[in-house]
Amino acid sequence: MASSTNEPKVVRVSQKGQATIPKDLREKFGIETPSEVFVYEEQGRIIIEPVPSPDELHGIHAGEHEHGEVLERVREMKDEEKLKEEERAERLRPSEDV
Repeated sequence: MASSTNEPKVVRVSQKGQATIPKDLREKFGIETPSEVFVYEEQGRIIIEPVPSPDELHGIHAGEHEHGEVLERVREMKDEEKLKEEERAERLRPSEDV
């Protein structure tokens, strides 16, 4: 049985504060090694997000921006992508009326 990436995983934190992101999560979210990730707190949780590639950021960095505006736009883009994935999954889910 394949494990879901939604299941919690226990990872060890080293004395230097380093933790390894499990391979299935790195693959699912396109985190290459070596690379960088954003780490921040949101609603009492630690969030880790891949730093978008230059191709993903194409055009959103043009012009002047307020501090944090580009990161906020990246988050909006990821939220839009997640919503589209959820809508797609809902359309593909078998109907209960059968």
